[in-house]
Amino acid sequence: QGRWNDAENVRAKMKASGLKKHPGCSWVEIDGKIHRFTARDKSHPETKEIYEKLSEVTKKLEREAGYLADTKFVLHNVDEEEKVQMLHGHSERLAIAYGLLRTPDWACLRITKNLRICSDCHTFCKLVSKLFRRDIVMRDA
Repeated sequence: QGRWNDAENVRAKMKASGLKKHPGCSWVEIDGKIHRFTARDKSHPETKEIYEKLSEVTKKLEREAGYLADTKFVLHNVDEEEKVQMLHGHSERLAIAYGLLRTPDWACLRITKNLRICSDCHTFCKLVSKLFRRDIVMRDA
């Protein structure tokens, strides 16, 4: 609803002025190596496994914790399903999925994000921590 035209005008003015929003990215350190993810990133060598793990985790949260994506802060004029997919591709979720894939069950996941974490990803992190019995430390801007 709301003011989609205004949002599109702001984006157009930013582009015309040469202003760019910093892309959101998240980092997780595993075995002494930093793994960096951006939203909907497909550049990691283990992309297929990461997205499979993310899908598995999301389904578990929906099934066992009643998780539903909160799309009210997705500021794009797209349909609801596309908004959900945009949230599911956030960089911190990819970092969490990779951390769950590549660290022991007892290990704390420490993730750094260069921007503020959205409220939906905050809920997602809390539920992952609870259902998978993992400490997750998320440092954001």
